[in-house]
Amino acid sequence: MDFIPNIFFSFFFLFSFSSLSVLSHLFSPPDNFLINCGSTAPTILIDNRPFAGDLAGKHPPFSSSSHAVSLRNDNPSPSLPPIYNTARVFTSPARYTFPIGDRGTHMVRLHFHAFNSSKFDLGRAQFHVLVDGYVVLSNFSRLVTGAEGNPRIVEYLIWVDTEKVVIVFVPNKDSKLAFVNAIEVISAPKDLVPDTSLYVSSEKVENFDGLNKQALEVVYRVTVGGPKVTPFNDSLWRTWVPDDEFFKSSAVSEKLYFGGRIKYHAGGASREVGPDNVYNSARLIRSKNDSVPNVNMTWVFPIVGGYKYLVRLHFCDIASISLSLLYFNVYINGYLAYQDLDVSYVTNSLAAPFYADFVVDGDSSVGALSVSIGPSKNSIPHVIDGILNGVEVMKLNNSHYSLDGEVCADFVMKSWSTRNTGVLFTLVAAVCIVLSLSIVIRRKLIGSRESVSWSRLPVNLSDDNVKLGNI
Repeated sequence: MDFIPNIFFSFFFLFSFSSLSVLSHLFSPPDNFLINCGSTAPTILIDNRPFAGDLAGKHPPFSSSSHAVSLRNDNPSPSLPPIYNTARVFTSPARYTFPIGDRGTHMVRLHFHAFNSSKFDLGRAQFHVLVDGYVVLSNFSRLVTGAEGNPRIVEYLIWVDTEKVVIVFVPNKDSKLAFVNAIEVISAPKDLVPDTSLYVSSEKVENFDGLNKQALEVVYRVTVGGPKVTPFNDSLWRTWVPDDEFFKSSAVSEKLYFGGRIKYHAGGASREVGPDNVYNSARLIRSKNDSVPNVNMTWVFPIVGGYKYLVRLHFCDIASISLSLLYFNVYINGYLAYQDLDVSYVTNSLAAPFYADFVVDGDSSVGALSVSIGPSKNSIPHVIDGILNGVEVMKLNNSHYSLDGEVCADFVMKSWSTRNTGVLFTLVAAVCIVLSLSIVIRRKLIGSRESVSWSRLPVNLSDDNVKLGNI
């Protein structure tokens, strides 16, 4: 297997990170649409974000339809945010349209909570969701559970090069039901999705260009070695879950929490790329004697095969006592993705965060994606020989511009039109049959009257002049 020389890796990371700028701690997105679906009243969450009702204001994003209804949860849970107390329910395709002033990557979050209702069984809903021509959900039911399930949030990063974002909900032919509780459409920071990453395969490691033009679905967002990070503690209002569920080699690592200041700077990651609470915790491989341990830390993430995935790894050396002491290798799906990584060479500082992006193929036969960190030939005894602070796994759209299946957006919309045309044809055919039967019955009754009264209808009396009520 051929590997790119270390000097290329160093140049690649330095070039990528030098183009980044440290943004303000308080990120203010130019486009910031927060919609409480099924409500006309605003709702403020615990993170102080105001969600407007989807029919409020002079120019609401939702186009009102006779096939859409507002639904309210009669028994809301006090532990859930109030955006899950209402929903907008659709029995035919419906759309939300958001005007865009800041072209580029946008975060799109959709919130679903199938609460109990006497009018609709939301737990049985199955539907498609299209965002700007991408199929982001197809026959969506895999995350919509019953009323006792937790709310589900799906998140996408979509490149927007037009003046609007259109989100379409299309019920499928079986359930004829779709719904949504809340929608977020937010401008992403310019450094959140770069144009270039590294593509890692069994044969080589090479540049992967055009990453920021892809549609991405956030599959996993994990903080390593630390507690859950909530939207209240993230400047992009994200949730980072602990890594314990995915970590598969607990015997060879230790957790570390850092109480000092994380040093964001130009050339590294910004707070919008990763918050303090991700970078101030980590898992480590520590050398405790004169030899470097021959072990790896490994995380395994279940995935759907047939797609490429972006794996973003977050690093921040919060453990070393000096620069140039920490060297390790990075493996993705068992392939060497980065050899002899020297964190201090990239950041020129301790406690300074940066991230590295890798694109890999999702293997259908395996159904999982793995990340491993382990000592390299340059690792030093008696110090730290491996570190990781966070992992993000994102699915890339396939050739059908879909993140969920092999069906494109045009097919979804045409199938609905065709399905309705078929229903209309069936209704017309039924009406024709009823009319034909009524004519046959009428003529038989007329013939019966003639045989009883021994008289004829006038020869100039047509069928059109005979009233059904007179027969």
